[in-house]
Amino acid sequence: MPRLPRLTARQIITALEKVGFSLARQSGSHMIYKNPAGERVTVPFHASKILHPKVLRASCGTQASNPKPSKI
Repeated sequence: MPRLPRLTARQIITALEKVGFSLARQSGSHMIYKNPAGERVTVPFHASKILHPKVLRASCGTQASNPKPSKI
């Protein structure tokens, strides 16, 4: 498996919005996004802080292979 990039929360959110996710709600520093199919992705939002690639894998990488909603 190729190495995942290190991204900020803003970059992850931009990518999610491009593929059809929209902000459903926010709980503290966690932003919860949903798509029309009902899949949910939680992104820890810490402005310019670079998130670990495991966070990206947990939020975005599993959506294609896992039909159940995932949470970070």
